[in-house]
Amino acid sequence: MAAARGRSRRVIMPGIAELLRPAVPLPATSDERQATGRERHDQKITVYLSASELLDLEHARLTLRRFGFVVDRGRLVREAIAILLADLDARGKDSVIARRIRADRDAGQDLSRDLSRDADRNAIQDNDEDAVPSLMWA
Repeated sequence: MAAARGRSRRVIMPGIAELLRPAVPLPATSDERQATGRERHDQKITVYLSASELLDLEHARLTLRRFGFVVDRGRLVREAIAILLADLDARGKDSVIARRIRADRDAGQDLSRDLSRDADRNAIQDNDEDAVPSLMWA
């Protein structure tokens, strides 16, 4: 008997990871979130990385591989997000992400003040009658 035309007789079997994973996600502890594993995800975001950030991500993936954990970049990013969100839930304003964002914000405000001060000094040093100190939006 001939096989139906255009149909493959090949049977698609799940991989070992799919066979051995629990049927339902394990409950998250109160201080830890669970990242999703290798499954179909319906939601998508686009994240742009610098060359050095992408290199760091790939380095982390290869380091994990040396430890015996084979993960793709998506899984690594989902795990990192889960860790940061759990820390934010547990520690609030003292979490790693809040402290880093606060430090970036404070550094940006300091830079803005320094640029404004330098522009004012330059205008005064020019000794031009029409010189007006620059205005910077805060």
